[in-house]
Amino acid sequence: MEELLNNYTSVFPDTATSWVKVGHTSDFPENGGACVKHGKLQIAVFNFSLTSKWYACQNLCPHKLEMVLSRGMTGDADGIPKVACPLHKKTFSLEDGSNLNGESYQIATYPVKIQDNMVYIGFSDK
Repeated sequence: MEELLNNYTSVFPDTATSWVKVGHTSDFPENGGACVKHGKLQIAVFNFSLTSKWYACQNLCPHKLEMVLSRGMTGDADGIPKVACPLHKKTFSLEDGSNLNGESYQIATYPVKIQDNMVYIGFSDK
């Protein structure tokens, strides 16, 4: 199962080598998440409509290795946008993937851009 987790690596806007169109903005719930696939990866995409910001991260919760983060509760912790795993309530920053519970595991995050009402996620394909 560890090898599944190793498929996910954070990408930053300046290191993205490809931008993949994953849907129309209306395909994603406001203030919630949805899952998209890119190759072997499942990516959770979040539309924070209250702040007009979008985030993407691995859908795989590193705690129990379940593909569930897109169904997690979203919110913020001291201004940091976060997602809580729906199974065990572990919380992660959607900005940098850090574990907001102070535990060592974290999640990979991906840049998101919106162009002409289409949602794109940046990847660094190896």
